[in-house]
Amino acid sequence: MDKNLDELKNMVVDVWTHGFMGINISSIIIALGILLGFLFIRGIFSKFVLAKLHDWATKSTTKLDDKIVDALIPPIKFIPVILGIFFASQYLELSDEANEFVMRVERSLIAFTIFWALHRAADPLSHGVKKLEKLLTRAMMQWIFKALKVLIVFIGAAVILEIWGIAVGPLLAGLGLFGAAVALGAQDLFKNLIGGITIIAEKRFHPGEWILVDGIVEGTVEDIGFRSTKVRRFDKAPVHVPNSNLSDAVVTNFSRMTHRRIKWAIGVEYRTSVEQLQIIRDGVMDYIMQNDAFAKPDEVSTFVRVDSFNNSSIDFLVYCFTKTTDWGEWLAVKEDFALAIKQIVEDKAGTGFAFPSQSIYLESLPGEAAEIFVPPKI
Repeated sequence: MDKNLDELKNMVVDVWTHGFMGINISSIIIALGILLGFLFIRGIFSKFVLAKLHDWATKSTTKLDDKIVDALIPPIKFIPVILGIFFASQYLELSDEANEFVMRVERSLIAFTIFWALHRAADPLSHGVKKLEKLLTRAMMQWIFKALKVLIVFIGAAVILEIWGIAVGPLLAGLGLFGAAVALGAQDLFKNLIGGITIIAEKRFHPGEWILVDGIVEGTVEDIGFRSTKVRRFDKAPVHVPNSNLSDAVVTNFSRMTHRRIKWAIGVEYRTSVEQLQIIRDGVMDYIMQNDAFAKPDEVSTFVRVDSFNNSSIDFLVYCFTKTTDWGEWLAVKEDFALAIKQIVEDKAGTGFAFPSQSIYLESLPGEAAEIFVPPKI
C-alpha cells in the first residue's frame, strides 16, 4: 500500500514538474497570474489615466484632439495585454523554439497595435485638414484618406508576414499576375474608378449638392465612391449610379445657381385695352424693382413685356430672377409674386385673366330637311 502511494506521489510530482512542454505547472500558474495582473492594470489604466486624458481633450477649444484621443484609446488599451504576454513568457523560460514562436507572436501583436492606431487615426486626421479641402475638394480628400487606410492595412499585413518569415516580394509578383488576369475581367470597375477620378478632378459636384442627370437621376449627392456615386432622390430613395455614366453625361448642378429663375406666360382677356396692358406691365415691373427678394437688371436679365397674341388671350412674358436659390424660400417669393400679379391685373388694371375658349360658327340651322330613317332592330 505504501509503495502504491509513493508511486502515485512520484507521478503527481512528475506531472507537476514537467507540466506542459517541459514547463512545471507552478510556473504556468504564476505566468497566468502575471497576465491577469496586467489585465487588472489595464482596467485601472483605462478608468483613470485614459479617462483623464479624454477629459483633458474635451476641455480644449478644438474638436480634433477629442477625435484623435477617442480613436487611439482602443489601441492604447491593448498595450498592457502585450506587456502581460511578454513578461509572462519571460518568466516561463521557454525553450529556444518555443521562445522564438512566442517572440514572433509578440512582435506581430506590436505591429498590429501600431498599424491599428494609424488606421484609426486616419479618420479624425481627415477631418482636421480643412485647408486642403479648398485646394483638393472634400471628395478628393475622402478618396485620399480611404486609399491611405488601405495602404496602412497593406503595409501592416506585409510587416506581420515578414515577421513570420514569409517573403512579400514573390507574393506580390504572384498577385501581379493574378491582378492582370482579374483586370481583363474588371474593365468596368476600372472605367468607373477613372470616371470617379474625373468627377472629382473636374469638381462637377460635391456631396450635399442637388444634381440632375437627364434620364438617370435627380437628387442630392451623398457619397462619391470608387465605383459608384450615391444620390438620394427627393422621395428619399437612394440611387447608386456608376461613375462612368456620370462622367460622360450632361450634369446640371442646381446647388451652384447664382440666382433662381421665374419665367411665366400670363394671359389676360382680349377685351383688355392698351392702357390696361401698360398698367399691368408697369405694375409688375415696379413690384420686381422694389422688392429686395429679386435680383435687379444690372445683375440678371429682367423682362415684363406683352409677348404674343394667343388663341384666347394676350400674353405677357414675365422673366426675372430671385436672389435666393433655396427651393423653399423661392416658393414663398414666387407665391407672393403671384398674389401681387393677381391684384395688379384685377384691382389696378380692372381686367381679368383669360382662360382657354373655343368659338363654333354654324352657316345654317336645321330646318325642314327630311329626317334620316334608322331601320328598327329585329
